[in-house]
Amino acid sequence: MKQDGTVSFGILIVAAGRGERAGSSSEGPKQYRLIGRKPVIAHTLQRFLDWAHSGPIVVVIHPDDQDLFDQSVPAEASGLKIRTVYGGPTRQASVLNGLEALVSHGVSHVMIQDAVRPFVSERLLERVFDAHQNGSDAVLPAIPVADTLKRGSADGLVQETVSRTGLYAAQTPQSFAFAPILAAHRAAATSGITDFTDDASIAEWAGLPVELVEGDADNIKLTLARDIELAHEKIMSNTLPDVRTGNGYDVHQLEPGDGVILCGILIPNNLRLKGHSDADVALHALTDALLATCGAGDIGDHFPPSDPQWKGAASRIFLEHAAALVRSKGGTIMNADISLIAEEPKIGPHRQTMRQALSEMLSIDLERCSVKATTNEKIGFVGRGEGIAAIATATVVYGGK
Repeated sequence: MKQDGTVSFGILIVAAGRGERAGSSSEGPKQYRLIGRKPVIAHTLQRFLDWAHSGPIVVVIHPDDQDLFDQSVPAEASGLKIRTVYGGPTRQASVLNGLEALVSHGVSHVMIQDAVRPFVSERLLERVFDAHQNGSDAVLPAIPVADTLKRGSADGLVQETVSRTGLYAAQTPQSFAFAPILAAHRAAATSGITDFTDDASIAEWAGLPVELVEGDADNIKLTLARDIELAHEKIMSNTLPDVRTGNGYDVHQLEPGDGVILCGILIPNNLRLKGHSDADVALHALTDALLATCGAGDIGDHFPPSDPQWKGAASRIFLEHAAALVRSKGGTIMNADISLIAEEPKIGPHRQTMRQALSEMLSIDLERCSVKATTNEKIGFVGRGEGIAAIATATVVYGGK
C-alpha cells in the first residue's frame, strides 16, 4: 500500500506466447483468435478496462504481433492507459519486462494476468482486491483440485494415486505488492533461474507468503484449439444475434412505352417506367434496403444518376452490388420482401417469376423472397396511373463464425 493507505493497481497482461498447442491459424497466436467476434485478448482487456480499480495497463506482446495487437484493442480504450512492451524468451522474462515498464507509474500493487483467460470476473478481481486491502502482499486465486490424480511411470503405467488434499489449481490474475514482486523477479533473473512457471512460485522462492483466495471455475485458460471453440460457443450462446432490418422506398413515373420492368422481369404494357437506368422501382427499393443494413448510404451514392455509364443499365447490377457489399461486411441475407403499389400492370401473373429472379440475384432460397402488390384505391399519383411505388424490407444477420 501507499503511505496514505490506498491501493493503486497496475495491470500486466502477458501476451507474448506463441500458443503452439492451440495449433496454427490465419488469425495468429491463440490470444488473437476470434471468440464471440472479437480476439481473445480484446475480451481480456475489456474485463480490466471495466474494473473500477484498474490503473495503467501494460501488455507484453511478441515483436511480430504489434499489428495484431493494435487491431485488437477495444475502440473505447484510451491510448494513454494501455502501453505495450515486447516479451523475452520465456514467460518469466516477459513478466519482468512488463514490471520494469510499470516502475515509472508509481503503482503500489500489480495484477499479472494471462491474456488467454478472457472470462476473469469482476467478483474474482474484487476478492483479490479485498485480500490486499486486508494486508496481503501476494494473492493467488485458485480452485481445489477435483479430479483424482495419478502419477504415471515411464512405461505408461499408473505408479500411484496422489492425494488431492491441499492441492489447488492456480489461476490468474496473480497479484502482488509491486516492490516485492519486482525485487523477486530481478533476483531470479540475476540468479540465472529461468524455469518458474508462474509468478506465485517466484514469490514463494523469494520468501513472500502467498495467500490463497477462491478462484472461479469459469476463469479458464484457453490452451487447445478445442478450448477456443468452446469459448466461442459460450460467448455466442449468451449474445443476442446481430439481426438488422433495412427499409427502402422508391417511385418512378410512368410514360408511354412498350413494357414495365419490375424485379428484373419485363411485363408487356403500353407504358414504361421513366428513369436514368431501366427504372426498376422494385429493385431500387430493395437495393436501398440492403444498403441500410450496413450503413452504406443509398443507391444514388453508389450509382449516381448523373453518371452516363448507368443510362439504361439493368437494375440487377445495383442489387447484386448491394448484396455483395453486405456479404463483404459479414452479412447473411435472410429475407427480401417487396410491396409494389400500382394500378397497372397486374402483378399476380408474374409474381412467381419475380420471386425466382430475386432468388437468383440474391443467391438465397425462393422461400426467402416475397413479392406483393396492391393498388392505391385510385388515390394520388399512383391511383391516377401516373407512376408505380415500391416499399422493400431486407433482413440480414451479421457476424458469427
